[in-house]
Amino acid sequence: MGGKNVELNDEGFLAHPHEWSEDVAKAFAVLENISQLTEDHWTVIYYLRHYYQRFRIAPMIRKLCKDTGFPLAKIERLFPSGPAKGACKLAGLPKPTGCL
Repeated sequence: MGGKNVELNDEGFLAHPHEWSEDVAKAFAVLENISQLTEDHWTVIYYLRHYYQRFRIAPMIRKLCKDTGFPLAKIERLFPSGPAKGACKLAGLPKPTGCL
């Protein structure tokens, strides 16, 4: 994935989040049917990564929207498989609790 071998868990998320790179995010994007990662995608991805590094948990959707300035509808357009599952996967975070 992204030119290197990374291990995925049974749900398709990185088994070892420290293996994340922008190339891994780009490879995940292809799997998620996102044709190109835009600046807005990277804003969300890096926000999620920084938040997770600080608090060891993914932010609530409301906080993600507030802090990025993106309405939920925009985040849903950016990440069609969902703001929690899709965006967290591309950011290299574990699958959020409560996410189906």
